[in-house]
Amino acid sequence: MSHGKQFTLYTHVGGPNGWKVAFVLEELGLTYESKYLDFSKNEQKNAEHTALNPNGRIPTLVDHQNGDFAIWESNAILLYLQEKYDKENKLGVSNPNDKFTLLQWLFFQASGQGPYFGQAFWFLKYHPENLPSAIERYQKETVRVYTVLEGVLSKQEWLVGGKPTIADLAFITWNRAAFNVVLKDFQNVNVEKDFPSVWKWHKKLEERPAVAKVLQIQAEVQKQ
Repeated sequence: MSHGKQFTLYTHVGGPNGWKVAFVLEELGLTYESKYLDFSKNEQKNAEHTALNPNGRIPTLVDHQNGDFAIWESNAILLYLQEKYDKENKLGVSNPNDKFTLLQWLFFQASGQGPYFGQAFWFLKYHPENLPSAIERYQKETVRVYTVLEGVLSKQEWLVGGKPTIADLAFITWNRAAFNVVLKDFQNVNVEKDFPSVWKWHKKLEERPAVAKVLQIQAEVQKQ
């Protein structure tokens, strides 16, 4: 390490999962240096990175104040940061049942939102063939996920504990992908009108100073 900051975050300019980690680092006031891996050069699969993350994907976080401890899988990183460095429990919960509910939402994000939204994005933007049936399948699954979230968020402001936590923050980046791409032209779906509680929840998260700062950084690096 030569940058003098506590963490090195191996990430990607466009990949949603790395930005989730940046949100939490900023929320907790932790110092970090982002290394944006070039997927066109397959840098995520090179020996330097796979020595830290054998899965060869992003994000990977190295904690230089904990013996260069390396951890990967975005929601595992969020849990690590919250448990180890969130001394005021700003982004966590205290009630034992709430702790399991928080884990429930992180699992739902990792198994329901991320993969299905990601597949929809892939078939819409990057797949070499146009496969309408695949696109529709994943767009419908995106709508299903928002139906689940709307049912909960229409009754409460946040997912767990009556306050924003890492569970809420975990959803932001893939929400943005869905709003701007996945559901943009799908069967007249209008997220703001059809899922008003989800929309309000997401906008409140985007307005948080730490989140807004990271989104500004993302916009700047994507222009480069």
